[in-house]
Amino acid sequence: MRRQQPARRAQMILYIVLLAVVVAFMVALSLCDRPAVSPNERPSGGDTLDIAIEYSPVTYYTYDDTLGGYNYDLLRMISGNTGVPMKFHPVVTLEKALAGLEDGRYDVLVAQFPMTAGDTSRFEFTQPIYIDQQVLVQRRGSQSIHSQLDLAGDTVWVVKGSPMASRIASLSREIGDTIYVHVDELYGPEQLMMMVSTGEIRYAVVNRSIARAMASRLPNLDRSVAISLSQFQSWMVAKERSGLCDSLNRWHRQAQLDTASYHALQRRYFGGIFPTLAR
Repeated sequence: MRRQQPARRAQMILYIVLLAVVVAFMVALSLCDRPAVSPNERPSGGDTLDIAIEYSPVTYYTYDDTLGGYNYDLLRMISGNTGVPMKFHPVVTLEKALAGLEDGRYDVLVAQFPMTAGDTSRFEFTQPIYIDQQVLVQRRGSQSIHSQLDLAGDTVWVVKGSPMASRIASLSREIGDTIYVHVDELYGPEQLMMMVSTGEIRYAVVNRSIARAMASRLPNLDRSVAISLSQFQSWMVAKERSGLCDSLNRWHRQAQLDTASYHALQRRYFGGIFPTLAR
């Protein structure tokens, strides 16, 4: 455990209190992580799309009485354009959301889940929605690492169900040394960042967009070490739902035609405009 500088102890105490509040909140939010319908009941049915959406600063969030998030707002835009009703099911645990997608409880999964070659054999991915990158989150200080090579022999935390664990395994082979992975079954990326901030864990791997969104709340964290190249972020459907995937792609392309609204949404959440990613 690193020694804390006395001048920063008050700040660390504040972070610990914040983490405790978040943990309590996540226990309450976990009720939302249960299926909106029990396994013995049918989904919404009709034209309604049941969308499992990950609770994160970029994908979906609540603030007071406000709902937001880039994916959430984009899907609402699509729903308004097409008239297709959508029911959102906020989720925290990625693994459970993936299971719900496969067993038919959800039609679409929207999460920080980069598209990889291995996962395309299991799910259908829509055209890229935006571009992101996996980064290492650590506390700032003299003992911070500055290269992927410095992770040899250390342990990093990732969210269970995320392909980030396989990326770390690949990185271990690339550097010729072992990087240990702790797969967390309870928390999402935002909570792992809080744990790094308070010193409970040393390293976590999350998407850059989440790390950037949390930067003002957790200013003692460093996110400068990239773990992956830039990766496409897409929405997911079950493998046998290729028709739905085609519809989502078409609706997304239609939303892009409203250039003013579409670019305003990107500026709001990413501070800039992505090039056209439709494939």
